Amino acid sequence: MQFKAICSDIDGTLLNSERDLSPRLKSVISQFPKEFPLILASSRMPDAMRHLLRDLGRPTEPLIAYNGGFVLDKAGNVMDSVEIPINLVAKILEMTRKTEIHISLYHGENWYESKEDYWAKREAQNTKVNPTWMASEAVLDLWAKGNKGAHKVMVMGDSNEISWLFGELHLAHSSDLHLYRSKDTYIEIAPRKISKATALKLVLENRYDFSMDEVIAFGDNYNDIDLIQSVGWGVAVQNARPEVKAVAKEVTLHHKEDGVAATLERIRGLRFEI
Repeated sequence: MQFKAICSDIDGTLLNSERDLSPRLKSVISQFPKEFPLILASSRMPDAMRHLLRDLGRPTEPLIAYNGGFVLDKAGNVMDSVEIPINLVAKILEMTRKTEIHISLYHGENWYESKEDYWAKREAQNTKVNPTWMASEAVLDLWAKGNKGAHKVMVMGDSNEISWLFGELHLAHSSDLHLYRSKDTYIEIAPRKISKATALKLVLENRYDFSMDEVIAFGDNYNDIDLIQSVGWGVAVQNARPEVKAVAKEVTLHHKEDGVAATLERIRGLRFEI
């Protein structure tokens, strides 16, 4: 099979045990032609992805951020933007008001935090991005004035409280929201009608002359299932959820063992078309 692009998830897939890009991965990526697209697709915000592309020597690639809710082309132009309506964001805040659950709010290039606690510090350390410090109610007021919503709401906290919130949101808003339980202590909330697969399809249709069938994609979690199913060759890392492995055409090594690099090393001898 001839591939014309690589698309990869980041956390739990592309990054190693140090939550960084390994020298092995950088080496194999450098062997692909610069014209060969490397498209990152993540729940992260754009700035938490750009430094990785710079480290890979690919600073001007398209970006699929917020699980497909915010898509940027190679020049940084917005190709698509799908938001959670502000009234739903307000409802999530109200539901968590009497809990210890931490709320992070995202729109476009901005990440908002109301307090500098364990969760905010951890996310800043993991993503190498600093938030804007602003009370959640003030963020909603700001968005209301600009007729905006959230590209992502991330909630973090005690696993029991997170389980409760997941159940309540799923019961009331499963038709409106994607709820990704990335860890027992996390829920990443996105608009229902988007996915990494729909975003990748949009990028290819508007910027390239080949189809999803000619893409190799890598992932590990629930939000990667559509992507893995939709491309020509979907690869799950060994640490992936069973549901991801079930739809993948290949299971590679654990992300801590450079699974993405191992697969790319194996296929790099094929004739790649650009």
